[in-house]
Amino acid sequence: MLFMSQVVIMDHPLIHHKITILRDCSTGSKEFRELISEISMLMAYEALRDLPLEECEVQTPIAKTKAYKLAGRKLAIVPILRAGLGMVDGILALVPPAKVGHIGIYRDPVTKEPHEYYCKLPDDIQNRQVILLDPMLATGGSACAAVNFIKQRGCHSIKCMHIIAAPEGLSRLHREHPDVSLIIGCVDTCLNENSYIVPGLGDAGDRIFGTK
Repeated sequence: MLFMSQVVIMDHPLIHHKITILRDCSTGSKEFRELISEISMLMAYEALRDLPLEECEVQTPIAKTKAYKLAGRKLAIVPILRAGLGMVDGILALVPPAKVGHIGIYRDPVTKEPHEYYCKLPDDIQNRQVILLDPMLATGGSACAAVNFIKQRGCHSIKCMHIIAAPEGLSRLHREHPDVSLIIGCVDTCLNENSYIVPGLGDAGDRIFGTK
């Protein structure tokens, strides 16, 4: 993994292998969904690295022993609709008790600016560690807006997890929210004139759900 201030860029061979298959335009929706979930699970190991532990005692079939279990702040997973939904199951497989919120944001096709159309978060969001999910970090507008919505509801323990990021979006998110940790699968070359990531993988939502 490559570490910068508050930014982790994954370098695990399994993640890069699976991202390569994601990029392939011949990869169908079923396999694409499975890969998104698998990559999210692999990345979650890093995103959840600092979850606090508390000591406990457990009786094994042989003897009692000192052990550890999760403690402290509880977890909330918040996908940005709709592509972020594809990342939820992979993380829930690791931490089933986590609560799931949803933020709906659409990007104006002309101005490229984000607009909220839905936001439903756990009532105790201010007491939780939030993992914000979106496969693609393009301009950074949607991610920055989503972080603002979460902070407005009293939560300031936030991490963003993106499978592919453009340098422009990564820079903007880190600049506007330097207190937020970023876990990135791969940083691509740039954005094109339509604000799509190059080389990217197309529209993640369309490819997850088989729509156009």
